[in-house]
Amino acid sequence: MFKRLLMIFQWKDLIRNMVLRNLKIRYQSSALGFLWTMLNPLLMMGVYFIFISLLRIPINLPELLVGILAWNFFVMCVSDSVNVISGYPSLIKRTYFPKLTFPLSMVLANLINFLLSLLVLAAFLALYAGIIKPDYALRLGYPLLLLPLLIIIQTMLIFGLSNIFSALNVYFKDIQHIVQILLLAWFFLTPVMYTIDRVQIRGETVFHLYLLNPMTSVVVFYRYIFLGKPIPSTLFFYLSLLISPLIFLAGTFFFLKKEPFFADEL
Repeated sequence: MFKRLLMIFQWKDLIRNMVLRNLKIRYQSSALGFLWTMLNPLLMMGVYFIFISLLRIPINLPELLVGILAWNFFVMCVSDSVNVISGYPSLIKRTYFPKLTFPLSMVLANLINFLLSLLVLAAFLALYAGIIKPDYALRLGYPLLLLPLLIIIQTMLIFGLSNIFSALNVYFKDIQHIVQILLLAWFFLTPVMYTIDRVQIRGETVFHLYLLNPMTSVVVFYRYIFLGKPIPSTLFFYLSLLISPLIFLAGTFFFLKKEPFFADEL
């Protein structure tokens, strides 16, 4: 498997072109084009600022936005992955190149959008703490050095799941409907609209089971890096982070095992 993964680098020019193609397709019909990559998170933050003020949700705005951005990166990739192979039957049948380039280029394109969103988030947090709510203390420091590691961990999780769902949808077309239901349930099982302490008070056993969701540790880690929020003092939190590389390996192995039969099924 690792040998076939290394072969992907021989197709780096193709991957780059596919990433650029994915980015162009996303904004090709809009007047502002690629500017929406920056405007989307900015407008979203404005909407949530009004939303949280009116409904008085028991979570502060910075925590909510960090959770939303991390979740959006996850859900965009998983949703796009369903048709990333089955949506291009002619290419799969008529051309030879590693089919892993399809989910990889999709994830990388969404990763670029996510990285730009993080820049908007950083600017918003500075504005929020400096003007909107001066008494809000941003505890930035050495945890920022861990940001690249966390992005890699989340990307590994996303890529592994994308490989699984893209391969499964070649054989079972109902996967796209199942994924939408799964993502809805997954959203409520992830501390996006609430803080993790609301689960901790339910008891140690419930909390440890809750940490089996790898997106829980990812969201909590982002809040630690950007906002200085505490990390749970339990080994299960770090074990939860390790689930992402395992899903990456399992998902990639599954995809590579099914890849030779994609053309026949499509």
